Amino acid sequence: MPMADEPGASPPKLERGLDRLVTGASWIWLVLVAVIVGCVLLRTLFGIGRIDLEELQWHLYAVGFLVGIVACVVHDRHVRVDVFREGMRSRNRDWVDLYGLLLLQLPFLLLIVASSLPLAVESFATAERSISAGGLPARWILRSVLPLTGLLLLAASVSRLATVARRLFGRARESSPETAGSPR
Repeated sequence: MPMADEPGASPPKLERGLDRLVTGASWIWLVLVAVIVGCVLLRTLFGIGRIDLEELQWHLYAVGFLVGIVACVVHDRHVRVDVFREGMRSRNRDWVDLYGLLLLQLPFLLLIVASSLPLAVESFATAERSISAGGLPARWILRSVLPLTGLLLLAASVSRLATVARRLFGRARESSPETAGSPR
């Protein structure tokens, strides 16, 4: 399946690697469903409530959601707010993507990584755990997922930026039938 590039073209190596990673991580949703079903069965059949399983549900959901965002960027299937984009020529869409990536997405991701990394490091250094009795013992694992997925999003965004820049400024643009004969 071509990702974030021209139809039929082979996706960049970085995008293929990220795609394999997020595809493997998508199994987290099956694990989440199993934990939820297990929690419900324990509570309804045996009257047993497990705080650690309740917290695990939220942690799995958070990780799945963050990894899902990476998959959306890799496959260029993220939600766009710009309602005018669909009616644009592909070259204009590429310009919108270029400026959106450079001026909005990349600075925002840098801010996320820069602000979440110290929190993850502190959480690891203090061996942060759940404040609930019977909660999960290693909350620092969840805290480390935010900067990690921020870095993965940065990598996916840079790869996407390279793809858009290649279409706008590269040789593929000159030989493209859509742009042949059109002014730069």
